[in-house]
Amino acid sequence: MAERRRRVGRVQADVAAREVAHAAVLTPAWQHARRVAVYAALPDELPTRALVALAEKAGLPMLWPRIDDERLVFVGCAEKDLVPGRFGIASPPRHLSPVVLDASDVLIVPGVAFDANGNRLGRGGGYYDRVLAARGEEARSIGIGYDFQRVEQVPTAPHDVPVNFVVTEAGTTQRRAR
Repeated sequence: MAERRRRVGRVQADVAAREVAHAAVLTPAWQHARRVAVYAALPDELPTRALVALAEKAGLPMLWPRIDDERLVFVGCAEKDLVPGRFGIASPPRHLSPVVLDASDVLIVPGVAFDANGNRLGRGGGYYDRVLAARGEEARSIGIGYDFQRVEQVPTAPHDVPVNFVVTEAGTTQRRAR
């Protein structure tokens, strides 16, 4: 999967990112959001810039992730204020304080692979898994990626919490009730 993501060309990535952004804002998770917690995409991830632009156009405040003491926290700031953080990922500067995500916030979640049940395979650090677990299954969450990242089944553990929606350039899947 990592190799396939690295092979996606810039034009293809930008087209897919725009399609994902337009589909994500139509989900119920987004429709009633007060703030958007989004991440700055790494070079091999689906770009998030189109999603950020739509959120800004709607006047939704942006929250960005940062790793503090081995846990993922979210900080309100503008994208232009992000600085290189852990693992070289663009993150909010250290002088800005984290905020607590609440039920009205929509969390945009990266993944290496997703299935129809909203299960996701991350990069192995468990950062987003812990955030999702703390928020609970009913919190608003949208996993985004390329359509080839959808697989039949993602391996799961009892502590894993699925996202509510998976959005790719080919469409949106809502998690089935458990």
